[in-house]
Amino acid sequence: MRPPRVLVGLAVALALAPSALWAWPVPAPHPIARPFIAPATPYSAGHRGLDIRADVGVEVRAPAAGVVHFAGFVVDRPVISIRHAGGVLSSFEPVEPLVATGDRVARGDVIGILLPGHCSSSCLHLGARIDGEYVNPLLFLGGLEHAVLYPLG
Repeated sequence: MRPPRVLVGLAVALALAPSALWAWPVPAPHPIARPFIAPATPYSAGHRGLDIRADVGVEVRAPAAGVVHFAGFVVDRPVISIRHAGGVLSSFEPVEPLVATGDRVARGDVIGILLPGHCSSSCLHLGARIDGEYVNPLLFLGGLEHAVLYPLG
């Protein structure tokens, strides 16, 4: 029996040096206003991304190479998503797009400008999905330590 694709994608992401996978999309420092909170089920409450404090008007950059999957409005907020290798999709809001759907981007390319509207103070919401399932973006940014399992006896 083969493992689900999301587990394969996650295993590949964790096997690589996470900091080599993605660059932070906004300039340092990177204080987290609100962390990723995994929902209990796909339809449960949670916070499916990171809110990174940043100043309105800063350039938002592609964390890794990919193809712009979407650049436009979702409900009342401008959103950009980038499809990366391995079934990974990153998303950014509220960001005024400077790219269009189908554009190829390299790591560090400017993709948009941060707008107000997500947090009570200015922040960028960064999401990450592997094969459609939300995962903590810190897996790709190097902010999570790997679990170490010890034998029971």
